[in-house]
Amino acid sequence: MSAATASLHHEWHRFSLPQKLARYALYLLTVIAVVWSFRTIEIIPEFLYDSPAQIADLFVRMWPMDWNYFFAEVWKALVETLHIATLGTILSLAFAIPLGFMAARNLTPLPALNLLGHFLFVTSRSVNSLVWALLFVAIFGPGPLAGTLAIAFRSIGFVGKLFAEAIEEAHRGPIEALTAAGAPVPSQIVMGYWPQVRPAFWSIVLFRWDINIRESAVLGLVGAGGIGVALDSALSLLYWDQVSVVLLTIFVVVILAELVVTTIRKRVL
Repeated sequence: MSAATASLHHEWHRFSLPQKLARYALYLLTVIAVVWSFRTIEIIPEFLYDSPAQIADLFVRMWPMDWNYFFAEVWKALVETLHIATLGTILSLAFAIPLGFMAARNLTPLPALNLLGHFLFVTSRSVNSLVWALLFVAIFGPGPLAGTLAIAFRSIGFVGKLFAEAIEEAHRGPIEALTAAGAPVPSQIVMGYWPQVRPAFWSIVLFRWDINIRESAVLGLVGAGGIGVALDSALSLLYWDQVSVVLLTIFVVVILAELVVTTIRKRVL
């Protein structure tokens, strides 16, 4: 091999040395985090070994189910849960839509307002629904009002952020045509932006409603109304045959809500 040929010969490597070191460092940090997590949560081996027997005993206590509890308490609480999820979703739209317009950089070219909108989205999403529920229970007292407001304030960040992103992805052609024709901003929104973001908007709303049904099912554990109240009552009294009825009801409702949302998206959107 001549010197010229040798100078052109290069050995190919998938990763450079700094990249390899970074990957090994990431692996090491992952292992350290996992080991540290296991040491922190303090798993008690005796409880871990005994868990299969405890689970089997729990299922024995749950059967047969007390269906009288469904008609006496669960049905009313279930309807309340659906109302909380639906009204909370609708209420969130009243805040999320204006904030979405404000956060969209192509519609509101003011960095301060964009930053404020995204800050409110992050604030809404960073607080869990149960924490919102605890806050509103302390303010308004226990009941479905606290649950509805918790669902609404939790949903604002989700709906508003995705709505703002849908607006920013809208094609500029129709908006520029409306602007050149002298259309005011409201007309640009209605005729230019809305037809483009409408499918994404309704998909976001339906998806969030589906999520809210699941989240509202446990808000009753902190006194915010819904089927969680029936679950908390049965758990407190150790009536496992009633607990199984509530859990089965929640499971069925979640599956039905998923089917409803999927069907609506296929037929309407």
